Order: sequence, then structure tokens, then C-alpha cells
Amino acid sequence: MKNFTSLSEIQESIQSGSVSCVSLVEYYLERIEKHKDLNIYVDVFADEALLRAQNIDKKIQTGSAGKLAGMVIAIKDNICFEGHKVSAASKILEGFESLYNATVVERLLNEDAIIIGRVNCDEFAMGSANETSTYGPVKNPCNPKTVAGGSSGGSAAAVAADLCQVALGSDTGGSIRQPAAFCGVVGMKPTYARVSRYGLIAYASSFDQIGPLSKSIEDAALITEIIAGKDSNDSTSSSEPVASFSKSPVSSEKKKIAYLKEYIESPGLDPEIKQNFLKLIDELKAEGHAVEEQTFSYLDVIVPSYYVLTTAEASSNLARFDGAHYGYRSPNAKDIESTYKLSRTEGFGDEVKRRIMLGTFVLSSGYYDAYYTKAQQVRRLIQDRTEEIFNDYDFILMPTTPSTAFELGVKNEDPTVVYLEDIYTVHANLAGLPAISLPLWNSSQNMPIGVQLMASSFKEDDLFAFSKLLMNTSR
Repeated sequence: MKNFTSLSEIQESIQSGSVSCVSLVEYYLERIEKHKDLNIYVDVFADEALLRAQNIDKKIQTGSAGKLAGMVIAIKDNICFEGHKVSAASKILEGFESLYNATVVERLLNEDAIIIGRVNCDEFAMGSANETSTYGPVKNPCNPKTVAGGSSGGSAAAVAADLCQVALGSDTGGSIRQPAAFCGVVGMKPTYARVSRYGLIAYASSFDQIGPLSKSIEDAALITEIIAGKDSNDSTSSSEPVASFSKSPVSSEKKKIAYLKEYIESPGLDPEIKQNFLKLIDELKAEGHAVEEQTFSYLDVIVPSYYVLTTAEASSNLARFDGAHYGYRSPNAKDIESTYKLSRTEGFGDEVKRRIMLGTFVLSSGYYDAYYTKAQQVRRLIQDRTEEIFNDYDFILMPTTPSTAFELGVKNEDPTVVYLEDIYTVHANLAGLPAISLPLWNSSQNMPIGVQLMASSFKEDDLFAFSKLLMNTSR
């Protein structure tokens, strides 16, 4: 069976009789087994997916199937699926089964998507390389010696290796877009509050957002359209109307696009990525778009402020995993105090413990104003400056990552080096804005390079429309 590039292509093949939902699921199950060495899936729902495929094939025959009939999807291991294990790739949630569906899962199932399994990720979505997982690191299908990116590395790798058509990930500071860039797929982070977080195991609640990783803009747009919208289970979800993103035509208007001087001049930016980026700017100008340089003076503080705020929120959110209620409990615990101490010490990995301790520190008496309050003030400055740019421009264009995928294990010793991998992606999360990573180029080492496009709040339809044009421009 061929590697389908979009759901529309799959559905055309189903209508012609050349494939069925059952044959699609069988195809993906064979490939998952064949590529086990990449360590992408942590659980495969083989029997369930095949049974669901049979039922959807019947619905297709009667003309009653949903919009996603034929779509085989993987979900990140921090999204709840009723009756299935969910662990956020952590020992502390060992053996835990979800009692309910995340809203995004419910909406996908209502449109006849087939969920084939849950995929690996960084523990509690904390990481930029998918190396902090209790299940071990995910390998990049483009080069198994390199990382897949994080934290949604399993989601990106599953799509890149053709082990599903689309995967859901979560993005707190680039966790969809960075692995998408490393693996050469499309990665979309919607506006904060556009998609319900109900059923997503929280890392940092004012940053987290669920979104799709896909092979095409069309599939990313359709999935976003289906999972977006107000949810009574999530009081922070927006009631902003959801447009028909999947019907957004290729943008034909000439746009005003900003790129940020400090981002392009950053010494950490790979020269080859910079060269491709500048070439794209020239191409867009040649097509009649206004592409202009803007200054953004907060680059040096963007990553520190992000980590102060997210670790503070993580310190609070992860307090519920204590060994007393569910998940892992230390066999050496003797009383309530030792239950808490030992279960959390043994259950959490090093990176999660590091971030919990950092978050607890910045929230502590005597340090709250110096760190947490200051970081909130910086966040406001970043939001204000970004909106100021959007008063004059339709989009902000920037690299997705400062480098292509790096080798497994090489950045483990110094966590701050890995934190700087987020330098171009945390901007959208701090500002709460939609951003998409597009796989436009390959490096001289034949590794994917992504470019990132950011729009103003709730402008996903414009983002998808212009992304289609960008994909055409790069080719």
C-alpha cells in the first residue's frame, strides 16, 4: 500500500474500492511492528482498531460515516482515552487507566477516526528531545542516530515513518513544532484556549495546547477544525467561532510579513537554516509580498521567563502525583510521609524532579517577586510587543529550531543546552498565539528543516491558507 499524503487521498481510494478502513489499519499495524526499533508506540490498540475499522467500513457503505472515516490516528501518551492506559511516559503513572475520554478524543471518535495507539513522549511533556521518557528515547525515522525532538517526538516520528496518518501532540513551549521540524512533518499549535485541555495531563496550564502533526496542511486544518471549540468541561476554552479551516483556499492576497532581526542574527542559528530562511524571504518578496525586518529585544529573556513560569505551574500541577491515590507507590514506604517522599523520588525522572524543584523555588517566600512576578512582567512585554507587530503585519516568519535534529545522548549532560532548543518556539506559547511548523527544506546532511509561521489570536484560517502557499513556494 502506498504512503498516503492526505485523508482526501485515502477517502478517494476507499470510494474507488482499492482500500478499506480494515486494510488501512492492517497496513499500519504491519509497519508499526516492522519499525519497533524506533521506539515510537508504547501501546497499540490492534484488535480494537480493527473492529472499529470494520464498523466504519459498514458506515461508509451506507453513507453515514463521519468526516474522518479512513483517518488512522495516534495519540500522545498524555491524552486520556477511556479504558486505556495513560502514563505521560512516567513511572509514577505506571498501570493507570483513564476513566474518561479527553474532549479531543471524543470529538475525533464522533467523526469516525480510528485511534490505533498511544505514542511515546518526554516524561510529563518535559523535554526537547524525547529522551526523558520512562520507555526510553524515540529515534528519528530520518536518521535513527538522531533524536525525534520533544516532547511530542513519538507523534512526529509516527507520522514521518508512516505508522499512522495523523497524530495528536501537545505544545507547551514548542513540543509539537520542534519535533515536527526535526522529523519533516507539519506541526500545528492552535491559539491558547482554541482547543479544550480537558483530558490532557497538565504540565503548565496557561501554556499547554493540543494540536495535530500531519503529512499535509489539509489534514492539520481538518483535525484542528474538529477538535477546536468551546467545551463545558474546560472553563478556559474559548467560545470564539471555529471557521472551516479545511476549506481555506491557498492564499492569493499579497501579505505583510515580519521577521525578527534578533532571531536571524542569533549566534546559535545554524548557517544552513539561516541561508534557506533568507532565500525564502527573497522568494516571497519576488512574489510581491511585503517582507520586512522588525526588532524584538526580548530574545535573551524569552527562554528564562518561559522556564520560570512553566516550572512554577508544573510544581503545582504535579503535586497530585503522590503515590497515595493512584499510579506508582514505593514498596519501601512505611507511613504517609515516606509514601510521598519515596514514591515521588522513585516515580519521577531526573528532568521532572529538576523542574518541580525549580518551580517550587521560584514560588517560595522571598523569591516569588524576584523570579515569578518578574517573569510574568516579561511575558506581558512579550505579548504587547508581539501584538504591536501584528497591528502592522499579517504574519511573523521565523525558523522553527536553531539546528536540525542532533544525535541521541549528546545534549543530556547540560539541561540548559537542551532548553535553548526552544528559543524560537516558546514565543508563541508566551504570547498565546497560533503557530505552525512547515517542512520546507532538507539540509546538506538530508535532515529536515522547518520554518515557523505565527499569526494573531484565532487567525488559524489565515495561517492554514498562507501555509499552503509557503509549501508551494518552497517547491
